[in-house]
Amino acid sequence: MLGLALLGLKADEIHLCGDPSVLNVVRKICSDTGDELVEQHYERFKPLVVEAKTFLGDMKKVRSGDCIVAFSRREIFEVKLAIEKYTNHRCCVIYGALPPETRRQQAALFNDQDNEFDVLVASDAVGMGLNLNIRRIVFYNLAKYNGDKMVPVPASQVKQIAGRAGRRGSRYPDGLTTTLHLEDLDYLIECLKKPFDDVKRVGLFPFFEQVELFAGQLPDMKFSKLLEKFGENCRLDGSYFLCQHLHIKKIANMLERIQGLSLEDRFNFCFAPVNIRDPKAMYHLLRFASSYAQKLPVNIAMGMPKCSARNDSELLDLETRHQVLSMYLWLSNHFEEERFPYVKKAETMATDIAQLLAESLIKANWKPESRNAGKSKPQEKEGGYERPMSLIKLREG
Repeated sequence: MLGLALLGLKADEIHLCGDPSVLNVVRKICSDTGDELVEQHYERFKPLVVEAKTFLGDMKKVRSGDCIVAFSRREIFEVKLAIEKYTNHRCCVIYGALPPETRRQQAALFNDQDNEFDVLVASDAVGMGLNLNIRRIVFYNLAKYNGDKMVPVPASQVKQIAGRAGRRGSRYPDGLTTTLHLEDLDYLIECLKKPFDDVKRVGLFPFFEQVELFAGQLPDMKFSKLLEKFGENCRLDGSYFLCQHLHIKKIANMLERIQGLSLEDRFNFCFAPVNIRDPKAMYHLLRFASSYAQKLPVNIAMGMPKCSARNDSELLDLETRHQVLSMYLWLSNHFEEERFPYVKKAETMATDIAQLLAESLIKANWKPESRNAGKSKPQEKEGGYERPMSLIKLREG
């Protein structure tokens, strides 16, 4: 999505933070567009140290300042539950489905030395825009589900996450990293030694005007099919590729039943920030689009919970509610303001739900559930690497 960010943003100045793998392609983009590029290079002040002595599956080896990194929501809560049950540590949690303000609150709680929350359990979201005082990164595993199967975490991502350990000026200036399981240690070391591979191509997606021009040649085609045909017929320079649009296509298919939406309306609704694997969130998007097509004021039509979550089902519900409110606010910025008249109410509700989420995470001590219960994810090999079992070894006594 780098190409989209650089070529699609209407801004006088764009700041990019990343690893050296993208530098050459960014230079090319700026050369093609005639934009000025100013480069700043930074190095770690102290080297990252790999601890050869892993946890051997024993969560009792966790220490203050540790961050346990897992790559699924279920595993994050399994780890939190185990640590708080078998040790005296309390855990903060950070993962992608949480609102930004809740993530910041959890980060602040972890960084504060004057409380009992001294361990962080997080997804790869730990590497995104948060200042954290981490002593040691411990990888729960080094494989993640890519929507189809289990695959090894890319070396660049492993390096980025491990690099969050140790921070100049913090109480943990020396960064450490290791793994929960011994069998993952070699892969961790391999990733950290591996040089960054240069990114050769970046992703693009058409602007509405380009889709509109293409649609003029196929006036009776459904929008989802139109996007498919556009992808089949577009030709790009060797430095670019067309971004995957399965997410957009799924929303487009859902909206086909709605009459009264213009091509531009459909295009904008398809880019709404929604988790397509969350049926409740998708239902609300469909409802928003239906009201809009009928030229009715788009209502939130969602109540406010009375208290923080008491189990994981209620926590999932809070996450969904906040996502729906964020989606409403996003849509209000992309359509006529008068069609989304409850912006202030949505902002207030979103703030209140973020607070309920923060309160829920502090007391969360339940087994995690799934929005897609019953769908098992196979334990597969990919490139010779087998994902470790989701099993925490707890030694009593």
